[in-house]
Amino acid sequence: MTGLDFSKNSSRYAQEQAATAKQEINYIHVNYLEFDPKQRFDLITMIMCDFCALSPAQRKTLLGKFHQCLNGDGAILLDVHSMADYAAREEGSYYEKNQLNHFWCESEYYCFVNKFKYDPESVTLDKYSIFPKGRACETVYNWLQYFSQESLCQELAASGFAIRNIFKDVSGSPFSEQHSEFAIVATKKP
Repeated sequence: MTGLDFSKNSSRYAQEQAATAKQEINYIHVNYLEFDPKQRFDLITMIMCDFCALSPAQRKTLLGKFHQCLNGDGAILLDVHSMADYAAREEGSYYEKNQLNHFWCESEYYCFVNKFKYDPESVTLDKYSIFPKGRACETVYNWLQYFSQESLCQELAASGFAIRNIFKDVSGSPFSEQHSEFAIVATKKP
């Protein structure tokens, strides 16, 4: 088993957890868009809707890497935000002091959040403007792509994949149009 993460803290934490559980897992500190695979895998997973945070060009690059390093009979497992989730999203703005228990900064700060929706692309933007006391403002842009079954199937097909199954979640629950996410299992086209 191999795990990739660009966060040194996340990689270190995962290694500690694997050691505690006596699991042999190879963790690589790398941006998965820059990963140059030398081996082949039976299963590639990308969960927590991380695929949705990538631009169309980044998704195409990543799917190319998946195709390259997947064994002939291997599969990929992805979960994505659904169109039901997109429909439920609302535009708006608000601010909080020390948002999410100091998520953005250890010192005192205010965070202004602006939420936008973009039709017909089915994309949202959460813009975080962080004002730490005594420092310049920092801005973080969180773009997310939302998918229908059809749009995800088309994107995967364009990169050489065929859909094997569609589920409500990565645990394999039956698909539901109303759920905020859905998962797919895909294989290389024959």
